Amino acid sequence: MKAFCRGIGLAAILACSIQMLAAQETPTGDPKDFKVKPCLHSVSYAGVWRGQALLSVDEFLVKAKELGFDSVMIVAKRPHLSPLDYDDAARKRLKARLAELNLKLVALAGYTDFTAGIDKPGIPHVEIQALYLAEVAKLARDLGTNMVRVFTGYERPGIPYDRQYATVVEGLKLAGKRAQEYGVTLVVQNHHDIALHHDAMYWLLKEVNLPNVMAGWDAWSPTLEKLSAEEIRQSVLKMKPFIVNTIAADYIRQPRFNYEPGLTNYLRQEDVLRAVPMGEGIIDYQTFFTALRDIGYRGYIAYEMCEVLDGGGSIENLDRTAKKFLDYLKRFETSSLQDGEKTASR
Repeated sequence: MKAFCRGIGLAAILACSIQMLAAQETPTGDPKDFKVKPCLHSVSYAGVWRGQALLSVDEFLVKAKELGFDSVMIVAKRPHLSPLDYDDAARKRLKARLAELNLKLVALAGYTDFTAGIDKPGIPHVEIQALYLAEVAKLARDLGTNMVRVFTGYERPGIPYDRQYATVVEGLKLAGKRAQEYGVTLVVQNHHDIALHHDAMYWLLKEVNLPNVMAGWDAWSPTLEKLSAEEIRQSVLKMKPFIVNTIAADYIRQPRFNYEPGLTNYLRQEDVLRAVPMGEGIIDYQTFFTALRDIGYRGYIAYEMCEVLDGGGSIENLDRTAKKFLDYLKRFETSSLQDGEKTASR
Protein backbone atom coordinates (compact mmCIF):
# COMPACT_ATOMS: atom_id res chain seq x y z
CA MET A 1 0.00 0.00 0.00
CA LYS A 2 2.86 2.36 0.89
CA ALA A 3 4.53 1.60 -2.42
CA PHE A 4 1.25 2.31 -4.20
CA CYS A 5 0.91 5.66 -2.42
CA ARG A 6 4.50 6.52 -3.20
CA GLY A 7 3.78 5.72 -6.84
CA ILE A 8 0.73 7.97 -6.82
CA GLY A 9 2.80 10.71 -5.20
CA LEU A 10 5.53 10.47 -7.81
CA ALA A 11 2.96 10.52 -10.59
CA ALA A 12 1.34 13.63 -9.13
CA ILE A 13 4.70 15.34 -8.78
CA LEU A 14 5.59 14.45 -12.36
CA ALA A 15 2.25 15.74 -13.66
CA CYS A 16 2.67 18.95 -11.69
CA SER A 17 6.21 19.40 -12.99
CA ILE A 18 5.04 19.00 -16.58
CA GLN A 19 2.27 21.54 -16.05
CA MET A 20 4.73 24.02 -14.53
CA LEU A 21 7.11 23.51 -17.44
CA ALA A 22 4.38 24.12 -19.99
CA ALA A 23 3.00 27.19 -18.23
CA GLN A 24 3.92 30.45 -19.94
CA GLU A 25 4.05 33.91 -18.42
CA THR A 26 0.92 35.60 -19.72
CA PRO A 27 0.45 39.39 -19.49
CA THR A 28 -0.31 40.64 -16.00
CA GLY A 29 -2.10 43.87 -16.88
CA ASP A 30 0.57 45.85 -15.03
CA PRO A 31 2.88 47.92 -17.30
CA LYS A 32 5.61 47.67 -14.67
CA ASP A 33 5.99 43.98 -15.51
CA PHE A 34 6.98 44.73 -19.11
CA LYS A 35 10.64 44.24 -19.90
CA VAL A 36 12.44 44.36 -23.23
CA LYS A 37 13.92 40.90 -23.79
CA PRO A 38 15.41 40.58 -27.29
CA CYS A 39 15.85 37.22 -28.99
CA LEU A 40 17.41 36.31 -32.35
CA HIS A 41 15.61 33.88 -34.66
CA SER A 42 17.92 31.51 -36.56
CA VAL A 43 15.86 31.95 -39.73
CA SER A 44 17.87 35.18 -40.00
CA TYR A 45 20.89 33.08 -41.01
CA ALA A 46 19.20 30.09 -42.65
CA GLY A 47 19.80 30.77 -46.34
CA VAL A 48 16.07 30.76 -47.05
CA TRP A 49 15.80 33.79 -49.33
CA ARG A 50 17.70 34.98 -52.37
CA GLY A 51 21.29 35.76 -51.41
CA GLN A 52 20.90 35.09 -47.68
CA ALA A 53 23.95 33.61 -45.97
CA LEU A 54 23.62 30.23 -44.28
CA LEU A 55 25.17 29.44 -40.91
CA SER A 56 25.16 26.09 -39.15
CA VAL A 57 23.38 25.90 -35.79
CA ASP A 58 26.65 26.22 -33.89
CA GLU A 59 27.82 29.10 -36.08
CA PHE A 60 24.50 30.82 -35.50
CA LEU A 61 24.77 30.45 -31.72
CA VAL A 62 28.26 31.93 -31.72
CA LYS A 63 27.04 34.74 -33.99
CA ALA A 64 24.09 35.56 -31.72
CA LYS A 65 26.41 35.81 -28.73
CA GLU A 66 28.90 37.99 -30.61
CA LEU A 67 26.12 40.36 -31.65
CA GLY A 68 24.99 40.84 -28.06
CA PHE A 69 21.95 38.56 -27.84
CA ASP A 70 21.35 36.48 -24.72
CA SER A 71 18.54 34.36 -26.16
CA VAL A 72 17.69 32.60 -29.40
CA MET A 73 14.88 30.90 -31.29
CA ILE A 74 15.90 28.08 -33.62
CA VAL A 75 14.27 26.82 -36.81
CA ALA A 76 12.94 23.29 -36.17
CA LYS A 77 13.61 21.95 -39.65
CA ARG A 78 16.54 21.63 -42.00
CA PRO A 79 18.98 23.25 -42.50
CA HIS A 80 18.99 23.95 -38.77
CA LEU A 81 17.32 21.79 -36.13
CA SER A 82 15.32 18.92 -37.60
CA PRO A 83 14.29 16.12 -35.21
CA LEU A 84 15.46 13.76 -37.96
CA ASP A 85 19.06 14.86 -37.49
CA TYR A 86 19.39 15.11 -33.70
CA ASP A 87 19.62 11.91 -31.70
CA ASP A 88 19.95 11.87 -27.91
CA ALA A 89 23.70 12.45 -27.99
CA ALA A 90 23.40 15.38 -30.41
CA ARG A 91 20.70 16.94 -28.24
CA LYS A 92 22.89 16.70 -25.14
CA ARG A 93 25.79 18.31 -27.02
CA LEU A 94 23.60 21.17 -28.24
CA LYS A 95 22.13 21.77 -24.79
CA ALA A 96 25.64 21.86 -23.34
CA ARG A 97 26.73 24.29 -26.06
CA LEU A 98 23.86 26.64 -25.22
CA ALA A 99 24.92 26.54 -21.58
CA GLU A 100 28.57 27.09 -22.49
CA LEU A 101 27.64 30.22 -24.46
CA ASN A 102 25.20 31.31 -21.73
CA LEU A 103 22.39 31.51 -24.28
CA LYS A 104 18.75 30.90 -23.40
CA LEU A 105 16.77 28.88 -25.92
CA VAL A 106 13.42 30.66 -25.88
CA ALA A 107 11.64 28.47 -28.41
CA LEU A 108 11.85 26.19 -31.39
CA ALA A 109 10.12 27.42 -34.54
CA GLY A 110 7.83 24.74 -35.92
CA TYR A 111 6.53 24.89 -39.49
CA THR A 112 2.99 23.71 -40.07
CA ASP A 113 0.19 24.16 -42.57
CA PHE A 114 -2.70 22.06 -41.31
CA THR A 115 -4.79 22.59 -44.44
CA ALA A 116 -2.07 21.23 -46.73
CA GLY A 117 -3.43 18.28 -48.70
CA ILE A 118 -7.01 18.87 -47.54
CA ASP A 119 -8.15 18.08 -51.08
CA LYS A 120 -6.53 14.62 -50.74
CA PRO A 121 -8.46 13.10 -47.79
CA GLY A 122 -6.82 9.70 -48.24
CA ILE A 123 -3.55 11.03 -46.85
CA PRO A 124 -3.48 11.78 -43.07
CA HIS A 125 -1.83 15.19 -43.42
CA VAL A 126 -3.14 16.51 -40.10
CA GLU A 127 -1.87 13.45 -38.24
CA ILE A 128 1.49 13.70 -39.97
CA GLN A 129 1.91 17.32 -38.91
CA ALA A 130 0.68 16.63 -35.37
CA LEU A 131 3.30 13.88 -35.10
CA TYR A 132 5.96 16.27 -36.44
CA LEU A 133 5.03 18.77 -33.73
CA ALA A 134 5.13 16.04 -31.11
CA GLU A 135 8.70 15.28 -32.16
CA VAL A 136 9.59 18.98 -32.11
CA ALA A 137 8.04 19.28 -28.63
CA LYS A 138 10.16 16.37 -27.44
CA LEU A 139 13.22 18.00 -28.98
CA ALA A 140 12.34 21.27 -27.24
CA ARG A 141 12.07 19.52 -23.89
CA ASP A 142 15.39 17.76 -24.40
CA LEU A 143 17.05 21.11 -25.15
CA GLY A 144 15.54 22.83 -22.11
CA THR A 145 12.81 25.00 -23.60
CA ASN A 146 9.04 24.77 -23.26
CA MET A 147 7.80 26.66 -26.30
CA VAL A 148 7.24 25.72 -29.95
CA ARG A 149 6.00 28.26 -32.49
CA VAL A 150 3.36 26.90 -34.93
CA PHE A 151 1.18 28.13 -37.81
CA THR A 152 -2.49 27.53 -38.69
CA GLY A 153 -3.11 26.86 -42.38
CA TYR A 154 -3.29 28.56 -45.76
CA GLU A 155 -6.75 28.80 -47.27
CA ARG A 156 -7.20 26.48 -50.27
CA PRO A 157 -9.52 27.46 -53.13
CA GLY A 158 -12.54 25.28 -53.78
CA ILE A 159 -12.74 23.91 -50.23
CA PRO A 160 -15.43 25.23 -47.82
CA TYR A 161 -13.86 27.62 -45.34
CA ASP A 162 -15.33 25.98 -42.27
CA ARG A 163 -13.94 22.60 -43.29
CA GLN A 164 -10.50 24.18 -43.46
CA TYR A 165 -10.99 25.98 -40.16
CA ALA A 166 -12.12 22.74 -38.48
CA THR A 167 -9.02 21.00 -39.81
CA VAL A 168 -6.83 23.63 -38.13
CA VAL A 169 -8.70 23.16 -34.85
CA GLU A 170 -8.23 19.40 -35.12
CA GLY A 171 -4.53 19.75 -35.82
CA LEU A 172 -3.90 22.14 -32.94
CA LYS A 173 -5.80 19.89 -30.53
CA LEU A 174 -3.94 16.75 -31.62
CA ALA A 175 -0.56 18.46 -31.47
CA GLY A 176 -1.35 20.36 -28.28
CA LYS A 177 -2.26 17.20 -26.39
CA ARG A 178 0.94 15.50 -27.52
CA ALA A 179 3.00 18.56 -26.60
CA GLN A 180 1.52 18.41 -23.09
CA GLU A 181 3.33 15.10 -22.59
CA TYR A 182 6.62 17.01 -22.87
CA GLY A 183 5.58 20.08 -20.89
CA VAL A 184 5.59 22.24 -24.01
CA THR A 185 3.34 25.10 -25.10
CA LEU A 186 2.42 25.59 -28.76
CA VAL A 187 2.42 29.26 -29.69
CA VAL A 188 0.24 30.05 -32.71
CA GLN A 189 1.69 32.88 -34.79
CA ASN A 190 -0.64 35.15 -36.78
CA HIS A 191 1.03 34.23 -40.05
CA HIS A 192 -1.12 31.90 -42.20
CA ASP A 193 -4.52 32.70 -43.70
CA ILE A 194 -6.79 30.85 -41.29
CA ALA A 195 -7.58 32.96 -38.19
CA LEU A 196 -5.16 35.71 -39.21
CA HIS A 197 -7.26 38.55 -37.77
CA HIS A 198 -7.28 38.99 -33.99
CA ASP A 199 -11.02 38.36 -33.67
CA ALA A 200 -10.66 35.06 -35.53
CA MET A 201 -7.50 34.05 -33.65
CA TYR A 202 -9.14 34.78 -30.30
CA TRP A 203 -12.10 32.59 -31.30
CA LEU A 204 -9.79 29.84 -32.55
CA LEU A 205 -7.77 29.63 -29.35
CA LYS A 206 -10.91 29.61 -27.23
CA GLU A 207 -12.28 26.77 -29.36
CA VAL A 208 -9.07 24.74 -29.12
CA ASN A 209 -9.32 25.32 -25.37
CA LEU A 210 -6.00 23.84 -24.29
CA PRO A 211 -3.89 25.58 -21.64
CA ASN A 212 -0.73 24.93 -23.65
CA VAL A 213 -1.97 26.37 -26.96
CA MET A 214 -1.37 30.11 -26.81
CA ALA A 215 -0.59 33.00 -29.18
CA GLY A 216 2.50 34.51 -30.69
CA TRP A 217 1.12 37.90 -31.72
CA ASP A 218 3.00 40.01 -34.27
CA ALA A 219 2.53 43.52 -35.66
CA TRP A 220 3.34 42.98 -39.31
CA SER A 221 0.27 41.01 -40.42
CA PRO A 222 -2.23 43.46 -38.81
CA THR A 223 -0.39 46.22 -40.67
CA LEU A 224 -0.74 44.37 -43.98
CA GLU A 225 -4.41 43.82 -43.15
CA LYS A 226 -4.55 47.65 -43.25
CA LEU A 227 -5.52 47.98 -39.61
CA SER A 228 -5.18 51.47 -38.16
CA ALA A 229 -2.87 52.24 -35.25
CA GLU A 230 -5.82 52.09 -32.86
CA GLU A 231 -6.98 48.78 -34.34
CA ILE A 232 -3.48 47.34 -33.91
CA ARG A 233 -3.56 48.45 -30.29
CA GLN A 234 -6.99 46.86 -29.88
CA SER A 235 -5.66 43.60 -31.34
CA VAL A 236 -3.08 43.45 -28.55
CA LEU A 237 -5.72 44.20 -25.92
CA LYS A 238 -8.03 41.53 -27.35
CA MET A 239 -5.30 38.89 -27.44
CA LYS A 240 -3.99 39.72 -23.96
CA PRO A 241 -5.12 36.40 -22.36
CA PHE A 242 -3.09 34.43 -24.89
CA ILE A 243 0.00 36.46 -25.87
CA VAL A 244 3.24 34.81 -24.72
CA ASN A 245 5.53 35.55 -27.67
CA THR A 246 6.06 38.00 -30.50
CA ILE A 247 8.33 38.05 -33.55
CA ALA A 248 9.38 41.36 -35.10
CA ALA A 249 10.56 42.49 -38.53
CA ASP A 250 10.07 45.66 -40.55
CA TYR A 251 9.16 46.14 -44.20
CA ILE A 252 8.60 48.69 -46.93
CA ARG A 253 6.15 48.52 -49.83
CA GLN A 254 7.36 48.65 -53.41
CA PRO A 255 4.62 49.37 -56.00
CA ARG A 256 4.18 46.96 -58.91
CA PHE A 257 2.60 47.53 -62.33
CA ASN A 258 1.80 45.43 -65.41
CA TYR A 259 1.86 46.95 -68.87
CA GLU A 260 -1.44 46.64 -70.78
CA PRO A 261 -0.76 47.14 -74.54
CA GLY A 262 -4.43 47.70 -75.40
CA LEU A 263 -4.50 50.66 -73.06
CA THR A 264 -0.94 51.86 -73.66
CA ASN A 265 -0.83 52.10 -69.92
CA TYR A 266 0.18 50.30 -66.73
CA LEU A 267 -2.23 48.54 -64.38
CA ARG A 268 -1.52 48.68 -60.67
CA GLN A 269 -0.83 45.32 -59.01
CA GLU A 270 -0.38 44.33 -55.37
CA ASP A 271 2.75 45.75 -53.77
CA VAL A 272 5.77 43.60 -53.06
CA LEU A 273 7.28 43.86 -49.58
CA ARG A 274 10.99 44.10 -48.84
CA ALA A 275 12.61 43.87 -45.43
CA VAL A 276 14.42 46.84 -43.90
CA PRO A 277 16.05 47.47 -40.51
CA MET A 278 13.70 47.99 -37.57
CA GLY A 279 12.21 51.46 -37.47
CA GLU A 280 12.78 52.15 -41.16
CA GLY A 281 9.62 50.53 -42.50
CA ILE A 282 5.85 50.74 -42.39
CA ILE A 283 5.17 48.67 -39.26
CA ASP A 284 3.93 50.81 -36.36
CA TYR A 285 6.06 49.35 -33.59
CA GLN A 286 5.65 52.44 -31.44
CA THR A 287 1.96 51.60 -31.08
CA PHE A 288 2.50 47.84 -30.90
CA PHE A 289 5.26 47.72 -28.29
CA THR A 290 3.57 50.40 -26.21
CA ALA A 291 0.42 48.25 -26.20
CA LEU A 292 2.49 45.25 -25.11
CA ARG A 293 3.88 47.36 -22.29
CA ASP A 294 0.39 48.47 -21.29
CA ILE A 295 -0.88 44.89 -20.90
CA GLY A 296 2.17 43.83 -18.90
CA TYR A 297 3.61 41.54 -21.60
CA ARG A 298 6.34 39.31 -20.15
CA GLY A 299 7.57 37.36 -23.16
CA TYR A 300 10.50 37.85 -25.51
CA ILE A 301 10.72 39.98 -28.65
CA ALA A 302 12.30 37.78 -31.31
CA TYR A 303 13.86 39.31 -34.40
CA GLU A 304 13.82 37.67 -37.80
CA MET A 305 15.34 38.53 -41.17
CA CYS A 306 13.29 36.16 -43.29
CA GLU A 307 12.69 38.15 -46.48
CA VAL A 308 14.85 39.85 -49.11
CA LEU A 309 16.60 42.55 -47.08
CA ASP A 310 17.80 46.04 -47.91
CA GLY A 311 21.55 45.72 -48.41
CA GLY A 312 21.45 42.03 -49.32
CA GLY A 313 22.03 38.77 -47.51
CA SER A 314 25.74 38.88 -46.75
CA ILE A 315 26.91 38.03 -43.25
CA GLU A 316 28.07 41.62 -42.82
CA ASN A 317 24.68 43.10 -43.71
CA LEU A 318 22.77 40.58 -41.62
CA ASP A 319 25.01 41.41 -38.66
CA ARG A 320 24.54 45.16 -39.09
CA THR A 321 20.78 44.77 -39.31
CA ALA A 322 20.60 42.55 -36.22
CA LYS A 323 22.62 45.11 -34.24
CA LYS A 324 20.23 47.84 -35.38
CA PHE A 325 17.40 45.80 -33.91
CA LEU A 326 19.07 45.78 -30.50
CA ASP A 327 19.67 49.53 -30.72
CA TYR A 328 16.09 50.15 -31.82
CA LEU A 329 14.63 48.22 -28.89
CA LYS A 330 16.38 50.43 -26.34
CA ARG A 331 13.76 53.14 -26.85
CA PHE A 332 11.09 50.72 -25.64
CA GLU A 333 12.68 49.93 -22.32
CA THR A 334 10.21 50.84 -19.59
CA SER A 335 12.17 53.85 -18.35
CA SER A 336 12.52 55.20 -21.89
CA LEU A 337 8.80 54.81 -22.55
CA GLN A 338 7.94 56.60 -19.33
CA ASP A 339 10.38 59.43 -20.09
CA GLY A 340 8.88 59.79 -23.56
CA GLU A 341 5.37 59.98 -22.18
CA LYS A 342 6.40 62.67 -19.66
CA THR A 343 7.99 64.72 -22.44
CA ALA A 344 4.94 64.35 -24.67
CA SER A 345 2.60 65.51 -21.88
CA ARG A 346 4.46 68.77 -21.28
